[in-house]
Amino acid sequence: MQFSDPPRRKLSDSIVPMINVVFLLLIFFLMTAQIAPPMPFEVTPPNAAAQGDPTEADLTLYLSADGDLGYRDVRGPGALPALQQALIELCETGDCGDNRPTLILRADGAVEGALLARLMPQLAQAGFSQIQLVTVPK
Repeated sequence: MQFSDPPRRKLSDSIVPMINVVFLLLIFFLMTAQIAPPMPFEVTPPNAAAQGDPTEADLTLYLSADGDLGYRDVRGPGALPALQQALIELCETGDCGDNRPTLILRADGAVEGALLARLMPQLAQAGFSQIQLVTVPK
């Protein structure tokens, strides 16, 4: 008596290549992503005529409504020296010369103008010649 061979199952497609592609994409996005430092505190920018978004910069100073300064994880009176040290380190790695980097100032809309005016000479003394104030369009 002759028995027929049992029917063979069709081999399913392997998902290993798809897993490899997913891991490669994950590695790509992790390597190319820019992780921004957290804001030291929440600020609500003042309203102004729309002039476009400021360019993202390495040097961003935060000014709260009560006049508290913040740079990366440093808050209070130590923020300005930390910012100045970051400028020095940035200029050591690249030639700043006359082309100093622009400081992005994210000030709260409720901050008094006199406080902002007192801050400007301190920033100039720290070595910043260009300061860009972040605003939101009306």
